[in-house]
Amino acid sequence: MSSILLGMLGCSLVLSVQAMYSSSDDVVELTPSNFNREVIQSDSLWLVEFYAPWCGHCQSLAPEWKKAATALKGIVKVGAVDADQHKSLGGQYGVRGFPTIKVFGANKNKPEEYQGGRSSQAIVDGAMNALRTLVKERLSGKSGGSSYNKQQSSGGSKKDVVELTDDNFDETVLNSDDVWLVEFFAPWCGHCKNLEPEWAAAATAVKEQTKGKVRLGAVDATVHQVVSSRYGVRGFPSIKIFRKGEEPEDYQGGRTRGDIIEKAMDLFSNNAPAPELVEILNEDVLKKTCEDSQLCIIAVLPHILDTGASGRNGYLDVMVKMAEKYKKKLWGWLWTEAGGQMELEASLGIGGFGYPAMAAINARKMKFALLRGSFSETGIHEFLRELSVGRGSTATLGGGVMPKINAVEAWDGKDGELPVEEEYDLSDIDLDEDFEKDEL
Repeated sequence: MSSILLGMLGCSLVLSVQAMYSSSDDVVELTPSNFNREVIQSDSLWLVEFYAPWCGHCQSLAPEWKKAATALKGIVKVGAVDADQHKSLGGQYGVRGFPTIKVFGANKNKPEEYQGGRSSQAIVDGAMNALRTLVKERLSGKSGGSSYNKQQSSGGSKKDVVELTDDNFDETVLNSDDVWLVEFFAPWCGHCKNLEPEWAAAATAVKEQTKGKVRLGAVDATVHQVVSSRYGVRGFPSIKIFRKGEEPEDYQGGRTRGDIIEKAMDLFSNNAPAPELVEILNEDVLKKTCEDSQLCIIAVLPHILDTGASGRNGYLDVMVKMAEKYKKKLWGWLWTEAGGQMELEASLGIGGFGYPAMAAINARKMKFALLRGSFSETGIHEFLRELSVGRGSTATLGGGVMPKINAVEAWDGKDGELPVEEEYDLSDIDLDEDFEKDEL
């Protein structure tokens, strides 16, 4: 009976964490399907929290966020995005930690970071200050209504939507290693006109977030009928997904920019190669990898004289497999030899023993966590899984700054060699005579 009760208690705890906001709250639940309609197209000022259900700070903020939403009802809109579930929406606005609060004011496409306190009173004060600023701007004529409406009226920017034709389709799309989302449209189609600004905005965001590995294109099916007929296009707009060497598939998602970006990011992560495992050779390597990633995973491997090439390659193989397993996280993966980067080891509290060792660093927060289990696929998987759900034990990086990194030579892939000691010729020395002098 006790195990059943514990199981029920466990389920209730999980549910309480996941159901952070409900329909009875004054907090508007935002998703890729409604974000554009509720926030971007709105003339209201919005405060939006991006959270993860497992995040302790988010759980602490929730009751204060609800109080603020009730106090601001009818004055300022207050919303929340489960950015752990809707990663593309968080990624679209540069969310890298939880909770992150953004203020969507006059220019909805460029929200500001909320810098105030986390109590309900501080949140209300921050909202009212932002509202005063917005009203003053409108009064002075600097800002009109929603920036989305202005963008819509001007047709938006199409620079990142690739114009596809009968002549360039095969070379541009089918022969490409990139993933393509292609819209087949007709100029007279009303739904196509509504999709146009969403498609353009998504094209820019997707190009930036995937570094051009997922692209958005458009075909005027009334002009380029050969390629449209080839893929059985009969209604407009029709959207198809193209991956090299595979049959195209119909896009089944929503038509807002958030929906499109979310699908594109899923396609990107599914098709992306595993991140490269890089040796820490200089400061630039560490800085670039850790600053470009939410987490960078660093292994300190035993000295080559202790393992030989085969032993080291065994450790590296484990890391490569784990980088593949967690490639959707877009983390950075690094390694160094024991003793090669002593200041890095000291800042992580490794301290010259216990190799191989592993740490995960969040460079933005200057926090790290150490692998406590075995340096194996099972041990590392458990370590990273715990971090993924916010359960890992973390500490502040030594000094609160990234440590100094030494420039070192890259490993040549070979077994290590002991340094050659200099040999001395003692044949001309009378050891007995020297010994007698020393004795005297």
